[in-house]
Amino acid sequence: MAAITSSYITAFLLGLFSTVHCIAMCGSVIGALTLSLPKEVRESQRRMLPFVFNYNVGRILSYSFAGIIVGLLSTPLTQLNAHWVLRVLSVIIMISMGLYLAGWFPKFARAERMGAPLWRLLQPIGQKLLPVRKVSQAFFLGMVWGWLPCGLVYAALAVAATAGDPVKGGLVMLSFGAGTLPAVMGAGLFTGMLAALGRSPNLRKAAGILIILMALATLFWPMESLHEHHAMPDHQHQMQG
Repeated sequence: MAAITSSYITAFLLGLFSTVHCIAMCGSVIGALTLSLPKEVRESQRRMLPFVFNYNVGRILSYSFAGIIVGLLSTPLTQLNAHWVLRVLSVIIMISMGLYLAGWFPKFARAERMGAPLWRLLQPIGQKLLPVRKVSQAFFLGMVWGWLPCGLVYAALAVAATAGDPVKGGLVMLSFGAGTLPAVMGAGLFTGMLAALGRSPNLRKAAGILIILMALATLFWPMESLHEHHAMPDHQHQMQG
């Protein structure tokens, strides 16, 4: 239980620490989406809030669905006691993401091409939902937006893979989405002001370093001993007690 809880925390912090990346990447997207709203809606934050909220609910739901898929695919590896392989892989991807965000590993951007084929299929669906006139349109457009190729999402999916369970994988991605929510919601309501923050090199470096430190902390987190403890026979637990 403690091991999977640490995965939820890691995913949430990954989303939270990547605020500047979310603003830079998704800020322009949600800015374009809000510009598609009627003028009377754009001029009132109170009226725009339900649309921005539903964009994000749809986006996070797609993340959760992707987590379910990854959790399902990774289940055989965890059953073969290869959990440590997934864990090391997730740490490598998170460190790479941190280096990329800080501007020290620009080649990591190539990883985002993995999702390009799927995005080419989904993008026309999103186009058909524009211009947005109803909250329901915002929700479904957010679901499409959730599949936009993004290295940060791939890093979170690597963490979800360590869950080794579809439901837990979905919950890990839900935690990640919750971490990104303040930045992306804010970008939708205060686009201009937050866009400048997203372009700040110092903030990007700070966020990248935080992600790297978090990845290293995850690597040395005593999750394996927890798994071994839960896997002990009952008589060994009684001896330890």
